Amino acid sequence: MFRFRGVADCLALALVVVALAVVFGLTTDHFFSASTFKNIANQIPDAMVVATGMTFVLIIGGIDLSVGSVLSLSGAVLGVCLQRLGLPLPVAIAACLGAGLLCGTVNGLLVIRWRLPSFIVTLGMLEIARGATYLLTPQTQYISGHLDFITDTSLLGLSLPFLVALVVVIAGQTVLSGTVFGRHLLALGANEESARLSGVRTRALTLSAFMLSGLLAGVAGLIQCARFSAADPNAGIGFELQAIAAVVIGGTSLMGGRGSVVNSFFGVLVIAVLGVGLFAVGAEESTKRLVTGCVIVAAVILDYYRHRLGRAAPA
Repeated sequence: MFRFRGVADCLALALVVVALAVVFGLTTDHFFSASTFKNIANQIPDAMVVATGMTFVLIIGGIDLSVGSVLSLSGAVLGVCLQRLGLPLPVAIAACLGAGLLCGTVNGLLVIRWRLPSFIVTLGMLEIARGATYLLTPQTQYISGHLDFITDTSLLGLSLPFLVALVVVIAGQTVLSGTVFGRHLLALGANEESARLSGVRTRALTLSAFMLSGLLAGVAGLIQCARFSAADPNAGIGFELQAIAAVVIGGTSLMGGRGSVVNSFFGVLVIAVLGVGLFAVGAEESTKRLVTGCVIVAAVILDYYRHRLGRAAPA
């Protein structure tokens, strides 16, 4: 049965999004418009999808720094399959997603086989995937026409990628809150040794989390290629930091054992609304980065005190 316990946190994040929208709406002339909110919704599907996978990895106490490079590599594979090899679109999409899944699988296997820190493993994969991307596509590959149906399809003004990303978020939260697999992930993140002694297959769970993160990075690569009609070897640079920031703002603990996919979605919204609003008021890129960084630090501090209050509360 589906249960979502983080309702209060979800509502708080929704209020933050609304408050940001109100502030920017009052300080600019054109922020409060259907086109603004439509643009925000249609620009964040890739971040939504990657943040979902990142949530699962952080919940088990890991981290995946390779998602940006894996996104780019998946897009490069898609471009090579379509433009150079002339493969059918379904085959090219399968290869794109397979590249992401393969990278995630390698990450997970290295972590569980030699019990290496996921930070180091995924940092290495970040460089490996980026290097492979540059070897496959030294320059931007334009994929004109092949993926137009993805961006041209919409419902109520919302693009197909956004709707797909929304389904991913809902499915991720359902798995996390309403399945044994999700409960085991939370138990693993809270205390790996206790979870193992309770019969939880910790190694398999760790592998699954990294595989999911890689696969969803591949999905995000497909979405980006469809949006820009091109496979860019520089795509996804710094994307891992954006995903981690969104998940942390959403309240997922960096120590593991606590998190919510829905809240990560609201974290993505907070960053997106903040970015669009600062652009609307004419803020420079340096100012935008400064403000976003302060928001992330504030979210981490808030999570620290919330965790302390939760531990101090009487049973």
